[in-house]
Amino acid sequence: MYEYKTEILQVSKRGFVVASQKTLEEDVAVLDDLINAKAADGWELVTYLFTDVNLYAKATGILVTFRKQKS
Repeated sequence: MYEYKTEILQVSKRGFVVASQKTLEEDVAVLDDLINAKAADGWELVTYLFTDVNLYAKATGILVTFRKQKS
């Protein structure tokens, strides 16, 4: 049996759609940091979804879902 945890990782300037190469690299580094930090706590990446994170699409983000065995 697993337990799941979903987090929203906000990305820069409407994210990967219009971002510069430097911004993309920074966003990917933040995502890598999140994945590695969760892995260190026993969480495994299950899925992710790039999406608007508010009703007016003023911010974009990545919904990142992790799982780990229930203890």
